[in-house]
Parts: sequence; C-alpha cells; structure tokens
Amino acid sequence: MSKKRTARLAGFLYLILIICGSYAELFVRSSVRVPGDAAATAQNIMNASWQYSFGFVSDMIMVGTYFLLPLVLFELLKSVNRRQAVLMVASALMGVSIIAMNMINHLAPLIILKNQDYLSVFSTDEIHALAYLFLDFHRYGYRIAQLFFGLWLLPFGYLVYKSGFIPKILGIFLMVAFVSFIVDFFLFFLLENYSASTSGIVTFPTVIGEFSICFWLLLKGIKKTSADFRH
Repeated sequence: MSKKRTARLAGFLYLILIICGSYAELFVRSSVRVPGDAAATAQNIMNASWQYSFGFVSDMIMVGTYFLLPLVLFELLKSVNRRQAVLMVASALMGVSIIAMNMINHLAPLIILKNQDYLSVFSTDEIHALAYLFLDFHRYGYRIAQLFFGLWLLPFGYLVYKSGFIPKILGIFLMVAFVSFIVDFFLFFLLENYSASTSGIVTFPTVIGEFSICFWLLLKGIKKTSADFRH
C-alpha cells in the first residue's frame, strides 16, 4: 500500500474514533449523569437504556479503532524515526488496554439497574448509589487512560513534524495537545472542584490538534515530495 493510501486509512480510522468516542462520552454518559444525584442518574439510564447500551457499543468501536490507528500510523511514520514510532504505538496501546478494561464500569450501572431481583438485599437507594458509583469509576478510569492518550501525542507530533510529507504545523499542534492533555490529567486529580467546563478549555488544543491531523490525513494524505513513497 502506498504511503498516500496508508495516510488516508489512518485519517479514516481517526474519524471513526472521534465520532464514536465523542458520541459515547458527550451524548450518552454526560446526558444521563446528574452530578450528586444517584436516583436521577439511575432514572435517566433506565429511560434511555437502549441509547446507553448503544453508547457502550460505540465506545467499543472506538477502542477497536484506537487499537488499529497507531499500527497504521507506524507503517506511515516508521521511516522518520523508528524508535519514536515504537514509543507512539506503545503509549497508545497502553491507553487502549486501560480504556477497554474500564468499559465494564460503563456497562455495570445498566446491569445493576436491570437485574434488581438478585440485589433485593439492597434498598432502592443503595442500588441507585451502586450504579452511580460504577459510573464514577468509569469517569476516573477514563482519566487514567487519558494519561497515555496524551503521551502518545508527543512522539506522534514529533514524527509528523520531522516527516517532511505532512505539514510541520500539524506536528506542533499535536505536541501542544500533548501538553494540554497532561495538564488536564493532573488538574483533574489534584483540584477537588475541577469543572468539566474548565477541562474543556484546557483540552481545547487537543481538539484542534487531533481534528487537524485527522482531516489532513483523510483529505490530503501526504504532501508530494521528490521521494518515492511506494514500498
């Protein structure tokens, strides 16, 4: 496969990842979770149980795509610096493994709320609290995975910057995104009242960096150079 086709495949995978991951996080979990109100959250999950289940499937598609994406990017960028390309893949796959295991915490609230017969030893309030607890576990697990989803952007950005066939500015965007992701990670765990709106501002460079590289790879592939990019 030519480097141009490899780049476009990477862009396509990146787009699937963004769409599926954003849907599950922004339109499913964020829509059902009512901060501090376990009963309302439980009611929201049950009222939108199909959507909640579809959010799980969407996230699992994202996980599978995130597994494939760095492998495709490795083929595209290994000639730039193989050691950095290996680091990029290793960091991304570490995050993928964490988020894959964390998905049970997304599914657990629905299992608990739909199977209350064998949980009859618990009161309704306790069942709601248990479901809410697992949803919170997912939120924290997602942030732990974020550490590695930030780390992979540094070697990725470096490789893009040095490649010569992708605009350097996109590599800079990715390395700035790395910084914003890492800062957001530490602020989340260190500041007790760190809000989602503040997090959105801190991680906005990540949106710019990842959307930019996604659409460049998908629409442009790579810049033409004098080198022969076919293997």
